[in-house]
Amino acid sequence: MGKTAIIWFRKGLRLHDNPALLAAAKDADHLCPIFILDPWFLKPDKIGVNRVQFLLESLADLDASFRARGSRLMVLRGKPQDVLPRVVKDWGVTHLCFESDTEPYAKQRDAAVRDLAEAAGVEVHSPVSHTLYDPQMLLDRNGGKPPITMQSFTKLVDSVGAPPAPAADPPEKLPPLPPKAEAQAAAAEADVPSLTDIGYPPAGTTPFKGGETAALARMADYLADKDWVCAFEKPKGNPAAFVRPATTVLSPYLKFGCLSPRLFHAKLQQIYAEKSGKHTQPPVSLRGQLLWREFFTLCGYAIPNFDHMEGNPVCKQIPWVDDPEFIKAWEESRTGYPWIDAIMAQLRQQGWMHHLARHSVACFLTRGDLWCSWEAGQAVFDKYLIDADWSLNAANWQWLSASTFFSQYFRVYSPISFGKQYDKDGAFIRHYLPVLKDFPSKYIYEPWTAPLSVQQRAGCIIGKDYPRPIVDHTTASKENMARMKAAYDAAKAADAARGEDSKPAKRARKK
Repeated sequence: MGKTAIIWFRKGLRLHDNPALLAAAKDADHLCPIFILDPWFLKPDKIGVNRVQFLLESLADLDASFRARGSRLMVLRGKPQDVLPRVVKDWGVTHLCFESDTEPYAKQRDAAVRDLAEAAGVEVHSPVSHTLYDPQMLLDRNGGKPPITMQSFTKLVDSVGAPPAPAADPPEKLPPLPPKAEAQAAAAEADVPSLTDIGYPPAGTTPFKGGETAALARMADYLADKDWVCAFEKPKGNPAAFVRPATTVLSPYLKFGCLSPRLFHAKLQQIYAEKSGKHTQPPVSLRGQLLWREFFTLCGYAIPNFDHMEGNPVCKQIPWVDDPEFIKAWEESRTGYPWIDAIMAQLRQQGWMHHLARHSVACFLTRGDLWCSWEAGQAVFDKYLIDADWSLNAANWQWLSASTFFSQYFRVYSPISFGKQYDKDGAFIRHYLPVLKDFPSKYIYEPWTAPLSVQQRAGCIIGKDYPRPIVDHTTASKENMARMKAAYDAAKAADAARGEDSKPAKRARKK
């Protein structure tokens, strides 16, 4: 009996650096590249159209790459636990290969699929390639516990050494589909669907196009400026830059695996070597951003209930109050603070925003102004972001709400003055909130302070055409600092009663 292998794509939507694909194709008589549209993820009320559009574009690009090699991508629908046993039997599959995944749902799904496959006599291969390092290896090297500071994580990866090099590209000619799969493909039963086919509006609004081809082109574009690469220093950068973003916007391509982190890392190391070590260093460098991704992925892999406050052993228990009106106003750009509302408009339109913009709106929703939970913000980001990653989203919200990783809760982003540092005249606000476009620069961040005559000339009456501030920032931020202090004191007392060290970890440098 010859080898008939399935390469099952979930993330890792690329041909380059794909060890699972290489394992599937090696010595195979037939190769079945498949993607399964899992109803777990296709929920229009939870996952927005921009991210699904990015996914479908990525699948179409992947399909084109396979067709260029004499194969094609089969897009199937249903629960993987139901779909895979059926096609394994129908197609005579002997090997199942897929990239390892660390998310809770994925771990349960993959364990179930592995059991079903092995019970059917199918050999399963699941290499690590979504991250630089194998998270389980890092966990083992750290004594079974994840580091909870970037400083300790960096020491850990320094002790491990360089990550594996990217895998070789697949052959220019790949094995064909098995006959029964070929017949299914010929009947157009496994084409990449349209958005409307799966219950979404006909088009999204994000300007970022999904796929491996776009990912490699974007990486090449930004890495061409080697001086910029070597000088990159986060958190510096302009959150109000929207014509050409101040960062690479490679995050959605890394999220979907259209771009290999190992390839990106290798390219960066090559540039750094050419510059004889004259470049920024982690955690603020571009390589540092890949290490942040590794750090937070490891935390999500190892820490129970990482996307919740309750039951999360590293998260401060803070008595947030989820006011539905506050959360909805924040989501829909109705807080009355133009800087915050413009950022949220960018999120809904583009599915992306600069990291400092994310900092601003996350602080505003939680400890800064509205005192709503980070879990509520996490859900909104997960709906709209095209780069929404389960571990990174949870980690960043815990960080920015000063619940985990970061303890300086008294450092609050002003919804008025912070944006002015980068965009004095409010071009960003005028672009995303056209209702305010004719306000003088003097009032663009605080339109409620403009005299009525100015509002009339601008064609926008505050309280009618654009809302008044939902809270008074000065008052709310002071009240919330007192609440945070009380929560921290309560946590310290509880830890002391248990005989634990409650001193919160301090970060060495800005994220």
